[in-house]
Amino acid sequence: MRNRVRVRGWRWRSNPLRRRCDVVEAWAALIVAVLLFVVAPLVGAAAGLYAQDRGAATAAAQRAARHQVRATVVGDPSAVRAGRGHPHRAEVRWTEAGQTPRTAMARVPAGTPAGGTVSVWVDSRGQVVAAPASGAAVLQHAVTVGVCAAAGAGGLVFLGHTVARRVALRHRLAEWEREWARTGPRWTQPRR
Repeated sequence: MRNRVRVRGWRWRSNPLRRRCDVVEAWAALIVAVLLFVVAPLVGAAAGLYAQDRGAATAAAQRAARHQVRATVVGDPSAVRAGRGHPHRAEVRWTEAGQTPRTAMARVPAGTPAGGTVSVWVDSRGQVVAAPASGAAVLQHAVTVGVCAAAGAGGLVFLGHTVARRVALRHRLAEWEREWARTGPRWTQPRR
C-alpha cells in the first residue's frame, strides 16, 4: 500500500482545510515547547545562581560575626534526654578570655551529660546563635530555589497554554456555530 498519508507538520503546510486557529495552535505549541525546554531551565539556573551568591555572602558575613567557644553543660542532667542523636536544649556555661563567665540555653547533642563539653557559636554580644551556614547548606538552598523557580516557570507556561487553548476552543466553537448557521439550512431543508 503506497497510499500512506503523512501527517507530520500538517498544520504548517498549505491546505484548503487548514483553519487560522490551526496555525495559531501550532505556533502556540512551538512557543510552549521553547518556553518549557529552554526558558524555564534558564530561569531555574539564574535563580539558583542568585541564591548561591546571596547564600555564600550571608554565610561569609555570619562566619565573620560569629565565633565558636567550648562550653560546659550545667544544670539538671535530666534536661538533656537521651534520644536518637537530635539536639536538645540545655543550659551551658563558657568563659571567654578576659571576660566573666556567661550562661545561656543552647542546643547540645542528645545524651550529653552534665559537665560535658560542647561547642557553641556566639555572636559579638556574647549571645548564643546558630552555626553559620555550611557550604553544603548553601548549595542545597540554591538547588532548591533553582528547581522551584524552574517548576514555577513551567507551571506558569502550562497555565498560560491552558488559558490560550480554552480561548481558542471558544473561538473555534463560535466559528463552527456561525458556519453551521450559514450552511445548516441548506442541508436540513427537505428536498422537493
